[in-house]
Amino acid sequence: MPNNATMKATILIADDEETNREILTEMLAPEGHRLLCAKDGNQALDVIHGNPIDLALLDVMMPGKTGFEVCRTVKSDPDTRFLPVVLVTGLSRPEERIEGITCGADDFLNKPVNYQELLARTRSLLRLKEFTNELENAETVLFSLALSIEAKDPYTKGHCDRLSEYSVAMGERLGLPHEQCVALRRAGVVHDIGKIGVPEHILLKKGPLTDEEWVIMKQHPAAGERICSPLRSFRLVLPIIRHHHEKLNGTGYPDGLKGDQIPYTARILQVTDVYDALTTDRPYRAALSREDALLIMRAEVARGWWEGALVDELEAYLIEQDNAMQGRDLSHPA
Repeated sequence: MPNNATMKATILIADDEETNREILTEMLAPEGHRLLCAKDGNQALDVIHGNPIDLALLDVMMPGKTGFEVCRTVKSDPDTRFLPVVLVTGLSRPEERIEGITCGADDFLNKPVNYQELLARTRSLLRLKEFTNELENAETVLFSLALSIEAKDPYTKGHCDRLSEYSVAMGERLGLPHEQCVALRRAGVVHDIGKIGVPEHILLKKGPLTDEEWVIMKQHPAAGERICSPLRSFRLVLPIIRHHHEKLNGTGYPDGLKGDQIPYTARILQVTDVYDALTTDRPYRAALSREDALLIMRAEVARGWWEGALVDELEAYLIEQDNAMQGRDLSHPA
């Protein structure tokens, strides 16, 4: 009987030998999979980019791009990096195995392929892919929820996208590890997801909040952390969500952290958050110019709210973006 968990899986079989493709197809067909074939590395990439593939079985020695090269391309592309890749090879030297591992291969099968081993490995990797899909679906739901909150207020349109862009750019400029830059990108979208629990008459109020309303509003970072905490992939995102309204002098919320107690990534997001709020229209004032916004932020740095070095870094990034835009305009005259 076919495994119900893998009935609808789509598997790519890439091998330049037709006989090898036929053998693997015959072995896997009884499992109920949809099987796609490619006869070289270039065709394999075309199939991967044109279809929702769940597992790729790649011969190593193929014309054009080798299995190593295809694997490296797949694993370096954000859209396909979670695709499980099995290298099917007759190569046995340790350095060849090491190259496969370096390329990001998830598993190996030796030729001639053993039927039971093939089934065991494909079933295991397809279960892993299913878990990955569920994780991606959960993230998508959270992102959609966060954007629906943003959409309630016309003054915050595009705020999440801008925060993601600014924060990731800052993280990269400051040399943060890739996983922390990913956390900043995600946090840019979901940092205010806890506002789902704030009543709309408070969330959209045009005038100043009362003391009682502020008590409710200040609960949203902790609420956002609770909403996102079941996702283990958000481990580095949670501190940003919780602490992006803290201030260096301890007057922020929800925990009143001071200085280095505030996670560095949260300090990065809070600076970009403040800048974006100042430079976009609000019910009570028009958007400020960059110069005026930075002037206000430096005054707040002097009050002990934000980290001055991060404000400097943000300004340098914005100037670089302006220069790059001017360069593009000059290279494409009307």
